[in-house]
Amino acid sequence: MRLSLGGILPANLRGVLNVSLCAAALIMALTTAGCAKLKARDHLNQGVNAFKTGNYSTAADEFRLAIDADPTFGVARLYLATAYEQQFVPGTETDENKKFWTAAMDEFNSVLKDEPGNLLATQSVANLYYQVKDMNNAAEWNKKVVAIDPKNKEAYYTLGVIAWLNFLPEDRAARNTLLMKPEEPAPLKPDAKGKTLKADLKAKFWQPLTDGIEYEKKALAVDPQYENAMSYMNLLIRFRADLEDTKEAYAADVKEADDWMQKALETTKAKAAKKAEALANGASPDAQ
Repeated sequence: MRLSLGGILPANLRGVLNVSLCAAALIMALTTAGCAKLKARDHLNQGVNAFKTGNYSTAADEFRLAIDADPTFGVARLYLATAYEQQFVPGTETDENKKFWTAAMDEFNSVLKDEPGNLLATQSVANLYYQVKDMNNAAEWNKKVVAIDPKNKEAYYTLGVIAWLNFLPEDRAARNTLLMKPEEPAPLKPDAKGKTLKADLKAKFWQPLTDGIEYEKKALAVDPQYENAMSYMNLLIRFRADLEDTKEAYAADVKEADDWMQKALETTKAKAAKKAEALANGASPDAQ
């Protein structure tokens, strides 16, 4: 007949034994967890090394192994998402490429589930939507970016670009319908036969274009030398002019657009000269 230890040990020793067994189990669990975290860290480091050399596929494999070793390793998940994003090629309609987009999106959203305010993940989701021309979601996510980072000039700039991109095909289609050349210097002609083409366009796009102009102004408030924002100030004002009611208002808008275009050219030229001077003096142009 078998006797359990509990049956032959005094009660006080049984208590000591139970405590010892619990302590041993805890030490083993902590040791196992510690080993898993060290293993995860090792895979992360190997993944980072592969990422730096442009080997994104190997990097993704290492980051996945890091997450398998430690599912709570949020940094590894962010790196994994970025590795998938780097393998996505905008405009390529292959199944593999679509899988990279989906995998990156899934991982970034997983990061955001645990860290809703993660700026890099939010920016990346906005960028992924923009790259596949999903402008509604791209706009929504860029607004989330500026909510997290109110001085993010790139997000403001992109919101302005989206407003222009949404209007561009509609404006071209309207000019074709109204038998106007793309470069014809006038607002859209009055509609023939009582149609409301121009009025409908104005009702739909005047405010978004105006908002786009305001977004570019916010980008310029963050960086007054941001020539990309100046260029889109030119485009937004120039194209919105098509919706003006008079030739005088149209001409005033075009003049303002021309001023922004000139300022963008001058800023680009000044920056190039400054960079050339820095290089000539042996300094880093980024330090200027």
